[in-house]
Amino acid sequence: MKISYIYFMTNKNHTVIYTGITSNLLRRVYQHKTKYFIGFTSKYNCNFLVYYEEFFDVNLAIEREKQIKSGNRKRKEELVNSVNPNWEDLSDGWIFECK
Repeated sequence: MKISYIYFMTNKNHTVIYTGITSNLLRRVYQHKTKYFIGFTSKYNCNFLVYYEEFFDVNLAIEREKQIKSGNRKRKEELVNSVNPNWEDLSDGWIFECK
């Protein structure tokens, strides 16, 4: 069974929150940090992982992502604050392999 994640990336001033979904959180965070893809997160320098949830059913992860994206910023901030009140980069210290 494959694990899926929904996650939030933000920039150093926390002015934007990007919500994403992936089956490989380590690789996806690395891609955000290195601006591997040109898009929202590279444009707004979203390279801090501040929140994530783990799912054993990809359909539940997709449903949760849609629920979060339909909410407002305040609800996203509340989620982050509930587990990461200092908005620290949860990926700090992770070892990224180049592949």
